[in-house]
Amino acid sequence: MTTTLITGATRGLGLETARQLTAAGHTVYLGARDLKRGQEAAQQTGARAIQLDVTDEESVQAAAELVREEAGTLDVLINNAAISGTWDPPAEITAADMETVYATNVFGLVRVTHAFLPLLGTSGHPVIVNVSSTGGSLTRCGDPAGLEATFPMVAYCSSKSAVNMITVQYANAFPQMRINAVHPGSIATDFNPRGERSAAECAEFIVRMAAIGPDGPTGAFLEADGPIPW
Repeated sequence: MTTTLITGATRGLGLETARQLTAAGHTVYLGARDLKRGQEAAQQTGARAIQLDVTDEESVQAAAELVREEAGTLDVLINNAAISGTWDPPAEITAADMETVYATNVFGLVRVTHAFLPLLGTSGHPVIVNVSSTGGSLTRCGDPAGLEATFPMVAYCSSKSAVNMITVQYANAFPQMRINAVHPGSIATDFNPRGERSAAECAEFIVRMAAIGPDGPTGAFLEADGPIPW
């Protein structure tokens, strides 16, 4: 049985990923800042709700201890929790705006990964999937003809660039793990009004990357069609 933890899993992409992985036979811990909402989401998916606020050290440590006590190991960590931040133009972005987004998207990812690395180390085949975005691609954002160049999201896009570098650094440090950054697709939700695909369609790629074998890629930035330029 594969034990999987998903952060930010009470709605949208995280919820659908939990649904698909549970259906695939995983024991899924569904991370939720609000445990009541998490329990409601868990009832929809068959997952196990767990209180987990990625911006709170005590919450993350308590979640890691609970998984250790109940499962004894963790095979797959999916760092999905993220916020979009403001769509204000760059001239209006403040340091406080950046700090708010980075607290979840960057520092939260590191906080969760650090807390769960010991449990991942007990797995025979540990996998980390960091949900990123093509908005974090310097190449695509620097191409005036590309869609990403039209995103006025300094905090969000730069946070995803940071996620990509963090992914590479962890992959270099833990070659026995498969650690990748993935762009699941452009999802049509309140989070992304430009999205064109459903959460179910986008979750399929995350599920696929959660199931890669020991000979699969690591330290990569990927979408369903293949590698994404950094």
